Amino acid sequence: MHHGVRPTGPAGMSVRSATEQDLSELVRMDHRLFPDMPYPYFALRQLFELYRDRLLVLDHDGELAGYALFATTADGARSWVLALGVVPGVRGLGYGRRLMAQGLRRLADDGVREVMITVAPGNAAACGLYESLGFVQVDHRVDYFGPGADRLIMRMSLPGWHIE
Repeated sequence: MHHGVRPTGPAGMSVRSATEQDLSELVRMDHRLFPDMPYPYFALRQLFELYRDRLLVLDHDGELAGYALFATTADGARSWVLALGVVPGVRGLGYGRRLMAQGLRRLADDGVREVMITVAPGNAAACGLYESLGFVQVDHRVDYFGPGADRLIMRMSLPGWHIE
């Protein structure tokens, strides 16, 4: 079951599942969004093959303006948010929240019970967004992504979750 997207903000902005034709632009955008730790093309390609129905893009009149990637464990009980990013020109307008909400709705429809995410300890904007969606910090891991790349681990329970 797919949920409709309510038009808000700039005209022509919508959330949709990624397509194979999006991959090259998705990789370029990922390198802009996460210059210190971008996904290589081959990794995004493989993640697309595994999780294409849960790889959502923010489409602005045919150009990508953000994306979110959700990966669910084989037992279907837990999903990890592997990426969430919005390009600088449209940050602060609620599109990260919109990508997350759409993804969380799809995960809830899938019967996923909990969602996990990692966030850099200094990223107050991301922490605020995730907390507003119902995530709580459950761990602080030193060197989680390698030396000097600490991460907060956040978790939310999906049963009973809803968003306006």
